[in-house]
Amino acid sequence: MIRYSRYLMPTTKETPSDAEVVSHRLMLRAGLLRKVASGIYNYMPAGLRVLRKVERILREEMDAAGAQEILMPTVVPSELWKESGRWDAYGKELLRFKDRADREFCLGPTHEEVVTDLVRREVRSYRQLPLNLYQIQDKFRDEIRPRFGLMRGREFFMKDAYSFDADDEGAAESYRKMYDAYCRIFRRMGLDFRAVEADTGTIGGSSSHEFMVIADSGEDAIVSCASCSYGANVEKAECSLSGVAASGKGNGAAKEGAPVPGDTKGEPRKVPTPGKRTIEEVSSFLAIDPATLIKTLLFETSVGDVAVLVSGAHEVNEIKVKNHLGAEYVRLAGEERVRQVTGAPSGFAGPVGLSVRTIADLSVRSIASGATGANEKDAHLVDVVPGRDFVPEAYADLRMVREGDTCPRCAGALRFSRGIEVGHVFRLGTKYSEAMRAVYLDEGGKERVTVMGCYGIGVGRTAAAAIEQNHDDDGIVWPISIAPFEVAVIPVNVKQADVLAAAERVAEDLDARGVEVFFDDREERPGIKFKDADLTGIPVRITLGEKNVAAGFGEVRDRKTGETVRIPLPELADAAFALVGKKKAECAP
Repeated sequence: MIRYSRYLMPTTKETPSDAEVVSHRLMLRAGLLRKVASGIYNYMPAGLRVLRKVERILREEMDAAGAQEILMPTVVPSELWKESGRWDAYGKELLRFKDRADREFCLGPTHEEVVTDLVRREVRSYRQLPLNLYQIQDKFRDEIRPRFGLMRGREFFMKDAYSFDADDEGAAESYRKMYDAYCRIFRRMGLDFRAVEADTGTIGGSSSHEFMVIADSGEDAIVSCASCSYGANVEKAECSLSGVAASGKGNGAAKEGAPVPGDTKGEPRKVPTPGKRTIEEVSSFLAIDPATLIKTLLFETSVGDVAVLVSGAHEVNEIKVKNHLGAEYVRLAGEERVRQVTGAPSGFAGPVGLSVRTIADLSVRSIASGATGANEKDAHLVDVVPGRDFVPEAYADLRMVREGDTCPRCAGALRFSRGIEVGHVFRLGTKYSEAMRAVYLDEGGKERVTVMGCYGIGVGRTAAAAIEQNHDDDGIVWPISIAPFEVAVIPVNVKQADVLAAAERVAEDLDARGVEVFFDDREERPGIKFKDADLTGIPVRITLGEKNVAAGFGEVRDRKTGETVRIPLPELADAAFALVGKKKAECAP
């Protein structure tokens, strides 16, 4: 049992001016966090209790899945990152520095290199595989714009696990075990979540899933099917090869695979379009459907300049372009580069006669006759026929999906929601083990490269996401499995001996049963105690007031539902204990 009068949990009524999201505001107001620097925080006692509960669930499920806990250093020598090729590729988020001997180091934002180095030194035989190692550790990423409290901080706690297998089949099984463990973890935390397909990003690998907590405040758009289990983040979401709206205007929109009306017999005609650059300006000026415009965007990539074509009704997905090209980076070309390549300002580029590598989205193949930039200022071409007037290197899914598009797995409609990424699992393959020579000897004595996977969960980010999903106008509404305490016992007036004694008896009874009790023994007004209890989000509240105690009663309140029940004093602890048990059952995996 913890007594409030001896506990450092300084609540406040004021909303901090720099807190942009609900979780940040409430964690500061509830005395869980205090800022040290941009993106760096002190965890106060109650905030640390929340993190430790998240960590306990993580450890239990990782251990149950066969992973072994280790602890790797925060400071990592540059040599390991140079071996993997990420020292220069990772970017400015990697905080680099030198020691007194002028040796280069970094603060580890992730530990693929370190764990691969560990395994290549210790694993020699197939008999030592499969192997899964995990840690829960402090990490640092020098975010360009830290914000949203623990949602996008610079220093943070993460659970990261790394699997090593003898072959792809074993790696797939390790991935499945971690995927299933993650589902149990987030169910135990009482969170509404989705596992969605995702891009592998700077980590690399062949495939990955993000675990998203559903919340209106989420930074990430999630695409899911209304009819099947398909889900992906918006960067990864695939487009159906047929039945996708090409225009997005609803009734009468052209469909992919169906021709768009136009003149397919004559040559392209140049028409003046003075000052008309945007899709809206050009389509309105030419009195055509934006779906018949062939938008041409020039990208600078690690494999050279590439023109990407897409219907004017859609937007290019740079992640898909990057993956299609197998490029290390893809970025939209600036005005000067566009002029050099096309001979015209931005807004007037087109594929006809363009002497640069060209790829096209599937939506372009649907256009029987369209309009494009003429690679000349203030001019466009009309009656342009794909395949006749230009031939792209390839057609591929290169665009962003939209609400109502057809699911790539079934005939259902795609829908959008918002989510907060709290976990990510990757099938790395041999990207790191091959680069760093993490090998083993198979049954025949032949040297083979280990196949890897990696699996991360943000500890503080998960706690913050739980608040984003579970709060009301009065404060936090913690799922009981990660709440700092399970029951708040509030004697309304501690100067009334009978009230204080009754509250002490109930608190001690629950404490003896293993319930985490927070006893508010402060000499404060009842309203302040009630507001603080709601703000801090403790799931169950027991209130003992002078009149109720005199009549032989106390009150049990459910923080989530607001339901309050008047209970005889001898049964008060039993009623609270039963409600705690009910809430724990709701968080069962």
